[in-house]
Amino acid sequence: MATSGRHRILLVEDDEAVRSATSRLLTRAGYTVLEADDAQHAMQLAESEPIDLLLTDVVMPGMDGPSWVREALKERPDTRVVFVSGYAEGAFGEADPDVPNSVFLPKPFSLNQLTETVHAQLH
Repeated sequence: MATSGRHRILLVEDDEAVRSATSRLLTRAGYTVLEADDAQHAMQLAESEPIDLLLTDVVMPGMDGPSWVREALKERPDTRVVFVSGYAEGAFGEADPDVPNSVFLPKPFSLNQLTETVHAQLH
């Protein structure tokens, strides 16, 4: 699947090993990847960097994925979102996953599932 390095993805994942592996997969697929290990760092990057897609874990220490994404989308309402989680799609807890322009990708995911989901969200 052809991609373009001009697409910038903000990857937010608190597990360093998962973040690193996912970043490598996306970079190999031709995307430019910015990494954050928590919502606070993600919000800083989202305010200062051009970003085409937010790829974020749902469950993280501190602010969860849907909560920080809603805040980021106030300034970037058209940004596409991919939520990832090892929990079932309906297990977001109190956080409502109904975020505009978003999809859910369950963990674990394959390289093909990841790149197809990201590509579909960007096009």
